[in-house]
Amino acid sequence: MGEAARDAVASAENQVFVSSATVWEIAIKRAAGRLVFPIDRFDDLAVRMGFEVLPILPAHAVAAGALPRLHGDPFDRMLVAQAMVEDLVLVSVDAAVRRYDVRVFSAEGR
Repeated sequence: MGEAARDAVASAENQVFVSSATVWEIAIKRAAGRLVFPIDRFDDLAVRMGFEVLPILPAHAVAAGALPRLHGDPFDRMLVAQAMVEDLVLVSVDAAVRRYDVRVFSAEGR
């Protein structure tokens, strides 16, 4: 994550949500040996960082299912849908998410 994104996430002025979809994807990648992350401590880490966990609600699932397949990853489509439904800004480096009508803050930054 670039400096601007880190600063935005760390700022007390911003409420930061972490989607349950992100936690799910981390757990899958960790189980497959593609990611090292202390997933068993996620709840504690989220609280310490001041992050709020955003559950996947039926409205999010309906919105994700209605999205055009501009992005092939269902996890990313869920993040887009959640940002749309909840009127949130999505932090991402993925150019494909910008193809949707959603506010995106580039995680790249410099």
